[in-house]
Amino acid sequence: MADKAQIQEAIEVQGEEVRKLKSEKASKEQIDEEVSKLLQLKAQIGEDDGKHQFVLKTAKGTRDYNPKQMAIREKVFNTILGCFKRHGAETIDTPVFELKETLTGKYGEDSKLIYDLKDQGGELLSLRYDLTVPFARYLAMNKITNIKRYHIAKVYRRDNPAMTRGRYREFYQCDFDIAGQYDAMIPDAECLKIVYEILSELDIGDFRIKVNDRRILDGMFAMPWKEVRKEMVSEKGLSEEVADQIGEYVSLQGGMELAERLLQDQKMSQSKQACAGLTDIKLLFSYLQLFQVTDKVVFDLSLARGLDYYTGIIYEGVLTQTGIAAEAQNSSGAEESVSVGSVAGGGRYDGLVGMFDPKGRKVPCVGVSIGIERIFSIMEQKAEAEVMYKKNPKLLSQLQYCEDSGIPLVAILGEQELKDGVVKLRTADISRADLIAEIKRKTSEA
Repeated sequence: MADKAQIQEAIEVQGEEVRKLKSEKASKEQIDEEVSKLLQLKAQIGEDDGKHQFVLKTAKGTRDYNPKQMAIREKVFNTILGCFKRHGAETIDTPVFELKETLTGKYGEDSKLIYDLKDQGGELLSLRYDLTVPFARYLAMNKITNIKRYHIAKVYRRDNPAMTRGRYREFYQCDFDIAGQYDAMIPDAECLKIVYEILSELDIGDFRIKVNDRRILDGMFAMPWKEVRKEMVSEKGLSEEVADQIGEYVSLQGGMELAERLLQDQKMSQSKQACAGLTDIKLLFSYLQLFQVTDKVVFDLSLARGLDYYTGIIYEGVLTQTGIAAEAQNSSGAEESVSVGSVAGGGRYDGLVGMFDPKGRKVPCVGVSIGIERIFSIMEQKAEAEVMYKKNPKLLSQLQYCEDSGIPLVAILGEQELKDGVVKLRTADISRADLIAEIKRKTSEA
């Protein structure tokens, strides 16, 4: 136990840190985390005095939700649920924990994030890491070879949480999967259409759906080219020769025309795996054209989702903000979209069910998971503009309310502003045409 004077000094330093964060109007999660540290230090003083002080807090990486937040969550869930049902899916449920061996070896490097439970009754158990592996186990156990299902439930990851960005240790996943034999790429295209419909309906900002194929990636790494540079050489153990040229390929983006061009590429055509992936990408885009969603879907060779069970098409839905600066423009002068966060992901996993089947019988599967917590974070931020419940409030009262509530910007639109065609933002008059850009600029500075 540290010296009492040292603990007291640490309490004063930590108290100052909490006061500073409050004065800077830091996020509630950040303040709560520092307050928790302060309480733990104070508890040590209490222990020295022979008293135990219980620290009242939620566990790391978890949170409570108040009624206002739950109303937002309910709206999001209903939107997603409506889309899943519209596409003909039925729901299932599985236990929150599985036998440890069910989850072992399915997630690659991410396996270290699985929560193991203490041995109870002779079974080694772990909390579920996602909803896909339990689904595959369910199919194999019940000898189901054809189903379109959705599953909305909590999963658990022993991660370092960044709660302000929607990363938790306990969180919901909203999964939609199609299992069974179908004509190539039709189920895959439907999964992408579902992401398109949900993100469009939620109206949380511009988005792109990046698409690639694990066979293209595996084919590229199998070829004797030059590729990936420092990271790949040092971390993945590739030779520098196999490293430099992957850079040329992974920077490519496009649609069906890119797949056609790569099928004619002399080096790419050396890999049967890569050619099979490119052929499927080309077919996928033909269905996406029929679904009228190609305006948001891009074939991106840099996409490499890491889970070991993916065998074919992989995709990721990302929120974007259109680049404004000149350097954000590509060679054709068009504006590039900058990714600001993944909100959906999935792919094809044809071999996973066979891992659980005693005879190794495979059931082709493809699915998508909606990153619900990040969506909640964005929608909660959008809902922060409150209404002042007061009859005919004076302007000064409204300004004071904004100050007390931590609302950073106030737009004033009175008779004079209407006449001049401007909006007063704080003390500056901004033309209506420039208002949105100015609000974006000021909020990004905050």
